[in-house]
Amino acid sequence: MATVNLKVGGMSCEMCVGHVTRALLSVDGVVSAKVDLEGGSAVVVTEDEPSRVAELIDAVTEEGYEAEEAS
Repeated sequence: MATVNLKVGGMSCEMCVGHVTRALLSVDGVVSAKVDLEGGSAVVVTEDEPSRVAELIDAVTEEGYEAEEAS
């Protein structure tokens, strides 16, 4: 298991959180996704190494939000 931390921008309500969560969970290998509206972040647990970061970011941006790997 690996944990990926993302910064997520453009969320303004709980519906946004739902969209981002569903987008992250749709990526193959994602076990769980916890999205924080106030913190503008997401913590994603994947089955394998965090090589899926690009896929996670793409899934979020396809929903219309901004995402990048948190340092």
